[in-house]
Amino acid sequence: MLALNTNFKYPSGFLLLLALAVFINLCTINTAFFTDDPGLYASIAKQLIYKRNFFQLFSYGRDWLDKPHLPFWFIMFSFKLFGIHTWTYKLPALICFLLSLLYTWLFTKKHYGELTAMMAVLIVSTSLHIIMSNTDVRAEPYLMAFIIGAIYHISNLEQRFSIGQFVLAALLTAFAIMTKGIFVVVPIYGALGGQLILQKKYKEIFRIKWIALVLLTIIFIIPELYALYIQFDVHPEKTVFGRHGVSGLKWFLWDSQFGRFANNGPITRPKGDVFFFIHTLLWAFAPWCLLFYYAAFRSVRKIVKGIGQPEYYALSGGLILLILFSISSFQLPFYTNIIFPLFAIPTANFCCEVVNNKAEGKFRSIAQWVYMAAFLLVILVLHYFLEPAANYFLVIGLLCLAAAYYIIFKSKAQTHIRLFMLTCATMLFVGFYVNTTLYPVIVGFKGPIKAAEAVNTIIPSESPVYSLRDQNNIFQFYCDRPVKLVALDQLASTQTEKGAVFYVDKDALTYLIQNHVAFNIIWYGIDYPQENILPAFINSDTRGETLQSVYLIKRK
Repeated sequence: MLALNTNFKYPSGFLLLLALAVFINLCTINTAFFTDDPGLYASIAKQLIYKRNFFQLFSYGRDWLDKPHLPFWFIMFSFKLFGIHTWTYKLPALICFLLSLLYTWLFTKKHYGELTAMMAVLIVSTSLHIIMSNTDVRAEPYLMAFIIGAIYHISNLEQRFSIGQFVLAALLTAFAIMTKGIFVVVPIYGALGGQLILQKKYKEIFRIKWIALVLLTIIFIIPELYALYIQFDVHPEKTVFGRHGVSGLKWFLWDSQFGRFANNGPITRPKGDVFFFIHTLLWAFAPWCLLFYYAAFRSVRKIVKGIGQPEYYALSGGLILLILFSISSFQLPFYTNIIFPLFAIPTANFCCEVVNNKAEGKFRSIAQWVYMAAFLLVILVLHYFLEPAANYFLVIGLLCLAAAYYIIFKSKAQTHIRLFMLTCATMLFVGFYVNTTLYPVIVGFKGPIKAAEAVNTIIPSESPVYSLRDQNNIFQFYCDRPVKLVALDQLASTQTEKGAVFYVDKDALTYLIQNHVAFNIIWYGIDYPQENILPAFINSDTRGETLQSVYLIKRK
């Protein structure tokens, strides 16, 4: 392993940038949901409280099998402690996000020193999709913490055995498995395997401590296995995925992982694009993606030439999972967030170096300036077409950015460090604008939120509430009572309680009229039904074309 100058300190301005980055990532903790998944996950956690059942997951009062239990348990505890709110749903995930920054710091400091460690933390916290995902919270912040945390403790365990490191490595690996499934061992054990193989420590692979680590991890996931077993395996009569006899254990150990990978499980998608994540990273890991690609290429080239590296965990774990994602049929942009800490480490190492190769130095500079210019232009164009109610957040952001640019240019830091700080400051401005201006506009056109508010204020508490689609999870969460589900095409033949209220969109309303189902409209509102932010919605002149009406109705 290479000897590094671990005493090389970072500029004091890095601490201010980090504090601002943390603020930008946490400031939308109470921003309402505008995509369906957070509404679904929050509603499932709420059902745990309604049903007083710790081990079984339900949505719309029906058995639900799609994700492991751990995030729902964390959210449930947050709900119990602080009440059922948007911010209490996000709180456990954002704590895990902060934990991922801590582990990124600890791991990188150990192998590269304080300067690289601080730069790696800033890279993670200023990446575009990290900022976005800390508003639109799913499972990724949990996985970020558990994966980099497990790798950190395993790296300590590889050098010297201790009970504390052993238990924490197994526990965090188990937490990752109970968040997303068995596949998360790929970056964790892949990182360890890459480290041992590339250091030619082949005998180390078969050490008893690694076998014991796997066994302890299995012990720690027993609560997940038990929960799946009692909800599904002992109840073959339940209907899941449209059929009976579905095994929760088989789903967890096989269908949810290898079935999705091979696209032959109960949930399938169209065939993926092997280059999907390569081009997705260009914006998701912006503004650091081009630097990461070059840093990864440079590291691989050095490995091929036999040049030793400070460590091989980050590159091995990150690239192995990126390849696995790329050949899978299940491809969503936020999947890569979980390995951004691993990507940030070689990127930070490249960013902090004083390079002697002029071509490398020019590339490093151009890659950052291009992203900075592009982001500033996009924000200005976005604001022009968006026409928000007020401009003061944009003005405040631009003034702060100008002040930051001035201070950084005047600082005595090395040129490449100043450029890095400018890039971070630009991304903080982008995050500030998106969080304070763009997202509030989107939330303002989310009909399910206003429909739920109407239910909570004008509908008597004893009146049952129904949804006619299982994708109305934002509505489900913000209602102050359980929401039941009845299929649209079964409503006419389904006996429901007197005074029941139904949440419907324009298409459902048209269907009911065509099928002569009598009803009264008791409330209506406007909704932007898309999860993707369409250009037509951004443009205030064409925004109306993207909106539709939503209703609360009662049957006659």
